[in-house]
Amino acid sequence: MLLAVDAGNSHTVLGLFAGPDLARHWRLASEPRQTGDELAVTLAGLLSLAGLAASDLDGMVVASVVPALEKGWRQVARTLLGQEALVVGDPDCRLGMPIRLARPGQVGPDRLVNALAAYHRCRQAVVVVDFGTATTFDCVAADGAFLGGAIVPGVGLGLAALAEKTARLPRVDLEEPPAAAIGTDPGAAIRSGVVFGYASLVDGLVARLAGEMAPPAPRVLATGGWAATIAPHAACIEAVYPHLTLEGLARIHATASRR
Repeated sequence: MLLAVDAGNSHTVLGLFAGPDLARHWRLASEPRQTGDELAVTLAGLLSLAGLAASDLDGMVVASVVPALEKGWRQVARTLLGQEALVVGDPDCRLGMPIRLARPGQVGPDRLVNALAAYHRCRQAVVVVDFGTATTFDCVAADGAFLGGAIVPGVGLGLAALAEKTARLPRVDLEEPPAAAIGTDPGAAIRSGVVFGYASLVDGLVARLAGEMAPPAPRVLATGGWAATIAPHAACIEAVYPHLTLEGLARIHATASRR
């Protein structure tokens, strides 16, 4: 069994793969101050609840945008598995995907993993939109090369900023979609602005990105914690794959194991 770790700025998602299949997954708050020992205790508890133990794990693959968490999960692999984790960004972790950028090392590992997973789902040019702490747009050419993309502040950041930086606007949740574009109270207006506004941003930015890519037009996939909220209102998004990053990590590990 393989443990895939996607450590983001807000949440860390763990995926347990039995062969190619995602058997279980957990979503945790990312806490950079947690030590490797604390992370090991958390993981051991989750495995125990699933009727498993660390000895059932054969390997670990990690993509982290938080350096402290990357260090912690490396320690977990040594402590619980007795081996080194495969970490995206390390010299020995080859993606098998050309990166057509002047400075490939500056790209977040999660973006590269998403791009790889999206391309292997489509086998053609694709744009993958990840609705996380930041909303990222990553473009892959028809030959599978990573081209770059765009980054905008995420949905949660926008909601938090409105609540924290204004005197009279309320903090709202987006559990219910807006009933109409014209909000008749501040809460409804915020829901409309955030949901329909981000959807329009996605449609407009994807159109610009696609216009700079070689034909034919790319497919458009989405992932991330806010995808279920925004994607239904964005006309360009064909499908949402909640575990796309985990899929990419499992593919990277399988490729490394075959070498």
